[in-house]
Amino acid sequence: MIQLIASIPSPSSGALELGPLTLRAYGVMIALGVLAAVWLGQRRWSAVGGGDDDVANLAMWAVPVGLIGARIYHVLTDWRFDEGLAEPFKIWEGGLGIPGGVIAGVFAAMWLMRRNGWDRSTMLDAVIPALPLAQAIGRWGNWFNQELFGGPSDLPWAVEIDADHAAAAGHAGVETFHPTFLYESLWNLGLVVLLIWVDRTQKIKRGGLFAVYAVGYLVARLWLETVRIDHASEVAGVRINIWMSVVGIAIAGAWLVLRGRRPESGPTDSDSAGGGVEEVEVAVTEDGGA
Repeated sequence: MIQLIASIPSPSSGALELGPLTLRAYGVMIALGVLAAVWLGQRRWSAVGGGDDDVANLAMWAVPVGLIGARIYHVLTDWRFDEGLAEPFKIWEGGLGIPGGVIAGVFAAMWLMRRNGWDRSTMLDAVIPALPLAQAIGRWGNWFNQELFGGPSDLPWAVEIDADHAAAAGHAGVETFHPTFLYESLWNLGLVVLLIWVDRTQKIKRGGLFAVYAVGYLVARLWLETVRIDHASEVAGVRINIWMSVVGIAIAGAWLVLRGRRPESGPTDSDSAGGGVEEVEVAVTEDGGA
């Protein structure tokens, strides 16, 4: 009997050669994710009266701050300095903690929104679906680096990992593993659709879409952390990101239950969809869409 075995091959290199130019695929995927996020966020922001360049200006601040926050989070939760003090700065080798990046990036975005007089609640709801879109694309950088894969698997969609990377993960002789990068990428694409749908239902208070995103993403992350086999620091024998996911889900979920839903009588004040658009238009007019 002939048994057909399928799997996802991994790239032979984590770099892209363009003539004399060598680009790290990990960085390229992050850049593509940012561009896609800016496109979606700007499209949604413009639909409610925002300026044409507002989201791009927002990204110029939020993205660098988010990357710094992501790296700091990774270093703090995965404290290893096998190659000395220079190791935390080797971003091209991977190692960005999404929770830290999101938290830092959102704080930077909120500061810039206030500085420019943009309606923060309305703008947050416009750009939040862009976050999982960036993550969905950026996760493919882990595929190029052959990192953050799950346990051994013989499923048709298992990813092939070369001998060196498999041995480093403690599974010498194993060729295929769970492609956790693919699982998270597909989940995030579904989360983009869910967030846009939830926003259209107008059941959540203005500015509350971030809480929906947090619950949606962290639920997936909670499961993925039980599948991944990469090294991770632990507290009480449990991976730190599992603890962080539980805490994040509890906080965001509690907010949604206690404060997140709009009154049944209809939106009022800043929670009003119409009021939000009017406030945005006034802010853009006064500030010239800075």
